[in-house]
Order: sequence, then structure tokens, then C-alpha cells
Amino acid sequence: MQADELSKRRDEFLLGMYGQMWGNVDRHILVIWQSVAALLGAFAVFALIEKNVLPLDLACALLVLICAWVIAHVIDANYWFKRNLVIITNIERQFLTANDVELIHPYFVTHRAPNVLDHLAVQGCLAGGVFLLVMGWHFFSRVVPGFSSSWDDFEFLRALPYVVLSVSAILLMWLRHKQNRAYENLLRRSPGV
Repeated sequence: MQADELSKRRDEFLLGMYGQMWGNVDRHILVIWQSVAALLGAFAVFALIEKNVLPLDLACALLVLICAWVIAHVIDANYWFKRNLVIITNIERQFLTANDVELIHPYFVTHRAPNVLDHLAVQGCLAGGVFLLVMGWHFFSRVVPGFSSSWDDFEFLRALPYVVLSVSAILLMWLRHKQNRAYENLLRRSPGV
């Protein structure tokens, strides 16, 4: 009877653990979909351009910022997923045996490579595609015509999307580096059995 009770408690624990993991993943997936909705909704900004409410350069800068925001959420969500896999692998090692490699799954033997989840990569590609289209269009419609102009005709507003791009790229690299350091620190401090 004691073995049955222990088995029941273990099963409840594992179900709770997996439920918590997917709860965390679902929360981050929701953030990604909210980001995508914001990204698509940002195209309404172009309606404001058409009505001369918002300058084209400012709208492009805003879209660059929104694309960077989506990418930042992709980086963060993927880190949470990788972190949860490390924790779950370490917990599975407490309960699973060498025979379970063939009976259940082989993933608990070693920590998996920290790859980007496919559905997060898709969201990142969407943001990257929108970014390339907007910046390509801005470059050829606003910047290239200014190549033949003198520096006296320089407008800072034309450069604003590129300033936002530069700052966003630096912040995204910093965030990615920070998340990678945190992941490596977790692996080092909690390697599991």
C-alpha cells in the first residue's frame, strides 16, 4: 500500500510539473500572439500617413520599434522554454531510471541543445519580414532620392527609422546575451544528477 501511495504522489507531482511547464509556455505564446496583433495593427499607422496625421518617417520608425518589441518577446519566451526544459529534465532524472530511456523518452539523459522553438521562429520571421519590407520601402522611397541632394537639405526625420533600428539592435543583442548568460548560469548551478 505504501508503494501505491508513493506512486500516486509521484504521478500527481509529475502531472502538476508538466501542467506548470505548459502554463508557462502558454503564457509566453499568448504574449507572442499579442505581439503579432500589435504588429499587424501597426499597419493602421499607414492610414494616418495617408491622412497626413503622421509623417512617413515617424511611422516607419514606429514599425521598426514594434518589430524589435516582437523579437524581444520571442527571445524572452524562448529563454523561458529553455529554462523550463532544464528544470524538468533535472526533475525527471530524480524519478526515471536508465531503462526509462527506452521505455519513456531519451531526453532526460542530457540537456537538449538550446534551439529556438519553431513557432517562436515563425513569429520572429514575421517581424523580420515586416521590418525588411518597411525599411526597404523607406530606404528606396525616402533615402535614395536624397543621395543627389546636398547636406544642406538633410532632414533628421528621414534618419529616424535608422536611429531607432540602431538602438533597437543594441538592446536586442544585450537582451539575447543576458538571456544566454542566465541559461548558462542555470546549467552550471543546476546540472542535475
